[in-house]
Amino acid sequence: MTLEVSATDLARNLGDVLAKVRYRGQTFLVRKNGKVIARIEPASDQDGPSAKEAFAAWVGAAASDQGFADDLERVGRTDVPGKNPWDS
Repeated sequence: MTLEVSATDLARNLGDVLAKVRYRGQTFLVRKNGKVIARIEPASDQDGPSAKEAFAAWVGAAASDQGFADDLERVGRTDVPGKNPWDS
């Protein structure tokens, strides 16, 4: 369903319009001075991976690198905040 909105109303209600586009899949034609100047519609090509695809990628990932985990632990132990120059 395509709805029309004036540029002024769009500026005043941008959050609402974007929510309708995102969650309801609605399309808006934006009019200024009676002429259509833009179309706002869901970005179908911007979809990310499904949960199933993400899980498959996680399961198929390489084995963890224990050396990296050891490095992170070592950095965590040695990473101490510097002395506060304002302490007396």
